[in-house]
Amino acid sequence: MKDILIIGAGGVGSVVTHKCAMAGSFGKITLASRTVEKCDAIAASVKERTGVEVATAQVDADNVEATVALINEVKPFLVINVALPYQDLPIMDACLEAGVHYMDTANYEPPNEAKFEYHWQWAYQEKFEKAGLCALLGSGFDPGVTNVFTAWALKHHFDEIHYLDIVDVNGGDHGKAFATNFNPEINIREVTADCRHWQGGKFVETPAMSRSMQFTCPEGVGTYDIYRMYHEELESITKHIPTIRKAQFWMSFSQNYLKHLEVLQNVGMTSIQPVEYNGQEIIPLQFLKAVLPDPGDLGKTTQGKTCIGCIVRGVKDGQDKAIYVYNICDHEKCFEEVGSQAISYTTGVPTMIGAKMLTEGDWLKPGVWNMEQNDPDAFMDQLNLHGLPWTVVELPVGETGFED
Repeated sequence: MKDILIIGAGGVGSVVTHKCAMAGSFGKITLASRTVEKCDAIAASVKERTGVEVATAQVDADNVEATVALINEVKPFLVINVALPYQDLPIMDACLEAGVHYMDTANYEPPNEAKFEYHWQWAYQEKFEKAGLCALLGSGFDPGVTNVFTAWALKHHFDEIHYLDIVDVNGGDHGKAFATNFNPEINIREVTADCRHWQGGKFVETPAMSRSMQFTCPEGVGTYDIYRMYHEELESITKHIPTIRKAQFWMSFSQNYLKHLEVLQNVGMTSIQPVEYNGQEIIPLQFLKAVLPDPGDLGKTTQGKTCIGCIVRGVKDGQDKAIYVYNICDHEKCFEEVGSQAISYTTGVPTMIGAKMLTEGDWLKPGVWNMEQNDPDAFMDQLNLHGLPWTVVELPVGETGFED
């Protein structure tokens, strides 16, 4: 069993640490973050729930030298980055310098621009390859599981995929006037960015939240308003599966969420441009994050279910075909198991599974890799074993509700 270092002690970091302890597949687990008290609280919860001891440490992941020093002290086989997307490149640099493997859940995003793309991390391909190290990108749910769903669909159900619609529905209710289900700063930057979808061999840009429709989830989860937005897995999936003609990402939002977001935008609270206040320079969105509920605390009150999956259309043996592969996750069951709501759970479980794929050698190969570039079968099996069972159904061709 290989030792691991987890960097990041937010809601996802807590789930990853709990699930790694529960899996029994890893050696020593060390959890580090800027605030060591958060790590200590998670370690105490893991000890109480599983009996597994988790070591803790303090690190500023923006500081490459400090991260290298911690890696050299801990000597892990793998660094699991569940910190902020701004810190992806410094942590990758630290892994290269210290000679350890790397993985994350979200692609790099520059702090001063809401622009999340893979090209910054893809540029590390030669460095990791020459070092004999592996970097696995985006091992969350979306990106992550949705990439694996798509690769699995291509392997087992299609000769060519032509259309892909990724639908992320959160049917949970946390009882708050306004809150985000993951890091508020990242969530709001993502939602307010211009939409991009893949069509005709290029990305087409449209205003944020300008296209919506109703979607009925299976198994009684309900009917929700879903909005088209840009999400990073579209970039990698359309690169690695070139037969895709159109790819879109959809996410559900309540009218209450959209109302609050509109007001916050109108008064400038979602801005990432610095402003001066009482002689100090502050970023409005970072201040807003400080006053909003902590997503890590939402599990106590959240009820309902998530439904995330891929509607895939293409051809098999010359015939048109459509399938829907999806997971449904219950917020209350997640809280009972690991003290988290389902949004953090659905990201944290695939992170642990991705770590298993590397530490056990299934996906371990030098270079920088997205999820869909690996054989999906073992990962799909692990989802069923560790709390995210999936279902696949065949859909009537032409009646999926999504346009070509």
